[in-house]
Amino acid sequence: MTHARGTARAALLTSASSVGETLETARSQVEERFLEGGTVLLSVMDVLNRLLNSLDAITKSLDSNESSDAGADLNATVSNLTALPAAEDARQQALASLAETGTGLRKHVADMQETMRYLRTFAVTVKITGAGLAEFDGFAQEILERIYSGTDEVNRFAAHLDILEKEVKTALAFGAAVSKGYAETVPAVAKALHDDAQRIAAHRQNLGMIARDVGAIARGVQSKVASTLSALQIGDITRQRIEHVQSTFTLLEEFLEIGEGKALNPDQRKRLENVISHLTAAQMDDMCRDFHRESGSVIKTIASFGHDTQEILKLRDQMSGQSGDAGGNVMRALESSVSAAHEIVMQVDTASRQADQVSHSTLGTAAKLLEAIGNIRAVKTDINYMALNTNLRCSRLGEAGKSINVVTAELRIFAGKLDDSADAIVNGLPALEAAAGKIAPASDASSGGLGESLTSAVGTIRSAANLMEEELKVLAEHGREVANKINLMIGKLDFQHDLGEVLARCASVLEETAGAEIADISDLAELVEPLDRKIFKLYTMVQERNVHRGIIPATEEAAPTAAAPETAKPADDEDLFADALF
Repeated sequence: MTHARGTARAALLTSASSVGETLETARSQVEERFLEGGTVLLSVMDVLNRLLNSLDAITKSLDSNESSDAGADLNATVSNLTALPAAEDARQQALASLAETGTGLRKHVADMQETMRYLRTFAVTVKITGAGLAEFDGFAQEILERIYSGTDEVNRFAAHLDILEKEVKTALAFGAAVSKGYAETVPAVAKALHDDAQRIAAHRQNLGMIARDVGAIARGVQSKVASTLSALQIGDITRQRIEHVQSTFTLLEEFLEIGEGKALNPDQRKRLENVISHLTAAQMDDMCRDFHRESGSVIKTIASFGHDTQEILKLRDQMSGQSGDAGGNVMRALESSVSAAHEIVMQVDTASRQADQVSHSTLGTAAKLLEAIGNIRAVKTDINYMALNTNLRCSRLGEAGKSINVVTAELRIFAGKLDDSADAIVNGLPALEAAAGKIAPASDASSGGLGESLTSAVGTIRSAANLMEEELKVLAEHGREVANKINLMIGKLDFQHDLGEVLARCASVLEETAGAEIADISDLAELVEPLDRKIFKLYTMVQERNVHRGIIPATEEAAPTAAAPETAKPADDEDLFADALF
């Protein structure tokens, strides 16, 4: 009989040892896998933060580009380019008006030249007629010299007018070619620049929308990772409950070997061991159900990460132009349009310089003409006075002076015609100056302004594009890292596949050890109450206590005793905190 009891005891110890090894294997695997899973999740959270920082940098870059109004500058340049044909037409009209005004002045200059020829003829006649009169000889020569001086002034006047007419003619010919070139090129170039500006704005808007989409997905993943980190608490709970089961076996062994249980007979020991086996099996079964439920939630969450990752990568590719986005083409098209616009700006520069030259030359010529007119008027006045003096002298000479008097009268009449021509020229000079003022380009439409605004706008856009390209490279790296981390996480957090099986095997072993029926130990309640109290105190979760009381009901004496440590020891913060959590 004693031998039989020894054999049964050895078998029980062998079974307990097997269960203990299985439990320890499960506990260590749970601890290792969940710590590893937590580390992976934290690394995913870190790279998600970096991804979101990259998106914030891109968003700030887009906002900065928008506030810089590079597109507005480009559109302003387009507006100035578009105005060029009309401005050139207006300049051509001003040149034509200037040419017409010059032609009108030419007629009056011709009249003055004709008048001066007549005056020279009359002066020579006076000299010939008065050749026999000594007092007229020097006087006639003086009149002739003044007429020659006046002729030189008129000829210089005509020379200035010739130069002006040649410059205007050249400007008209050049302007006609420029106008034709503007008509052929400006509308197309302006439209291309306008379209480029719209494409840049649309591209920016598209990037902003994609960045917001990536950010929304990344923040969604961030939220899922946070909830998964919270759900990983099941790992710590499971580890604790396995340890509680292990400790339950240890407390039983101590109770039977060195505690009050030493006095139990074999039948009592067997019944107590049966109840403890059922208790640990019930705890493991309850723990397995919780683990299966919570880890299933984790698996369901991380299963959605794959789709999120693909969406992030797809959107990242769209942003970086790897999916056929026209970001790079926008800049190339813009630079092509800008090159064509710069060609036009060079034409504007040439036309502007020539227009400035004609305008300044015209204004200078007008000043010289005014000066020449003053000199011609002075000649005319001198001739009048000389003729008048001649008339007075002739009246004293009687018959000898009559012939000279007739000639000098004619001299005075023709000298007066110089005034008529001079007045006509003076009246025409304001129109000449007004036409010259219309030829010069407006300061805001000058080639310098166009070139600078065009270069500035393109420089700003290019800088923004380069900055965006750098930010997108960083985003691409972080997007790739997110994908790699999440793929690693999916493999590391599939707890059900192996840990679930280990825990289920532990529960199965405990159930087999316990058997189908729970032994009755009601007669041992008072004796096993110390063991019951110690096991009950192990628990940190209400759920464990409920399972325990479902197997070992509290006795009238045990109930307050079991509860006493939790209510009478307010310093036991761990138990109180555990009750609050679970």
